[in-house]
Amino acid sequence: MADLSEGDLAPDFTLPLDDGSMFQLSAQRGKPVMLYFYPEDDSGGCVDENKEFSERAEAFASLDARLVGISPDTVESHVKFRKKYGLVLPLAADPEHQAIEGFGLWKLKKLYGREFMGLIRTSFIIDAEGKVARIVRATRILGHAQKMLEALEAHVAGAGRT
Repeated sequence: MADLSEGDLAPDFTLPLDDGSMFQLSAQRGKPVMLYFYPEDDSGGCVDENKEFSERAEAFASLDARLVGISPDTVESHVKFRKKYGLVLPLAADPEHQAIEGFGLWKLKKLYGREFMGLIRTSFIIDAEGKVARIVRATRILGHAQKMLEALEAHVAGAGRT
């Protein structure tokens, strides 16, 4: 899929969560959803990012927003990852890249002169109507969760909610 823009209808998807339930984006209509896509469980930057989002899970919930992390890992990997680091937020498994490709995040990457396909670390705020309200590429991992919390607070305030 081509890159999404703010204002576009978010592509719907259904993915398994690490608690055994299913997450369907379109079923969340009526309240905002904060999705953050990360490359891999139990890798340095992804550990830091997930810990930061986990530490702020209550703040996201206080804004009546659903917070979900998504990676190409399996449910089994997510269960181990969540337990190992005491994460409190749901993690969705997308090994077939249904949501990842739907959101245009599976792209050619370059690292140390080597090219490969991989996930572009990005977060999205989906509004109560299912439209993309905000897109933020995570260029700096540390502080990204706080940046997204502040963006969600601004979105909620702008939507007339307090």
